[in-house]
Amino acid sequence: MLAYVINPGSTSTKLALAEIERGDNPALPSQLRLKLTRAEIEHSALLSAPLDLGSLEADLSAAAADWPDPDAVVAHSGLIGHLESGAYRVTPELAGWLLTHPHGEHTSNVGAALALSLAEQRGVNAYIVDPPDVDELLPEARVSGLAGVERLSRLHTLNARLVARRAAHEQGVRFQDARVVVAHLGGSVSVSAFENGRIVDTTGARLDEGPFTPSRAGTLPIHSVLDLAYSRPRAELERLLLRESGFVSLTGTADLRELERREKTEGRVKLAADAFAHQVAKHIGAYAAALSARPHAIAVTGGIARWNSVVDRIERRVGWIAPLSVLPGELELEALAEGVGRVLLGLEEAREWSAPPAGPA
Repeated sequence: MLAYVINPGSTSTKLALAEIERGDNPALPSQLRLKLTRAEIEHSALLSAPLDLGSLEADLSAAAADWPDPDAVVAHSGLIGHLESGAYRVTPELAGWLLTHPHGEHTSNVGAALALSLAEQRGVNAYIVDPPDVDELLPEARVSGLAGVERLSRLHTLNARLVARRAAHEQGVRFQDARVVVAHLGGSVSVSAFENGRIVDTTGARLDEGPFTPSRAGTLPIHSVLDLAYSRPRAELERLLLRESGFVSLTGTADLRELERREKTEGRVKLAADAFAHQVAKHIGAYAAALSARPHAIAVTGGIARWNSVVDRIERRVGWIAPLSVLPGELELEALAEGVGRVLLGLEEAREWSAPPAGPA
């Protein structure tokens, strides 16, 4: 099977021709084989300039002009609202609705429209897979300690689900039967618990909970947050917590290669790296306890998974819980290809989206 894969980013859109085949292990039918031919289109920032969708559609069509016709086109979706995971067929209504940014601005809100345009040119269906705000939390995982304040599911869904699936397969377990904890360690961080293919609990990935990141604060003591909140305007506080915290605040930089080099000679950088590994390990342990039994695997992914000494620290702390799989970087093109591939190969049914009911006038 062939699929065109589209992943819009802030200043470039990644595109791939994916060749998708069944794997060799009949006991793990969703363990697919992929071959990707990649391309990339540079453009102005999608959220900071007027969107020229027609120009971007033309650029994508030109980039794929010499590729064979696909069986489907798939794209990363933006913020679509609380849905279950899986592949959703793109309709003109869905594509148009996402362009209105119904749940907030996200660079991938254009993905469905781009996929639909390219799919219509080739006479095939378009799909989106695993939007960022997939919501499968357990009822008890939604409850905070304050009525009216609900815990949310906002994480690196695409990458985390692919990594959870691959970690389960490494242990010879089907994803739908597996318990896996995934720590996505990148520019933002999320730690999530997967059970029977569903995300049953998560720290979230923005100003939610979890470890600090290269530039974000992570979970803070509430009394300190109150002090900060009363000492400066909200916009300034958000900038501090999102862009000026984490490794930036503790060491002066968010450059991981610089941090890896400096930790060998600078005590404060080593302490920050120790603290980061400590926090990640604590959250992995906590989210292992959110499962019904011991996890089959723990997976670490994202750019920080290339920082070997930090990953070693994490593994020393959590290796007794379950085997650790390390899958560095982001695998979103692969996740999109596998998601649509499972539909094309008859392993999953595509889901149908319907517009949410209109609120009160």
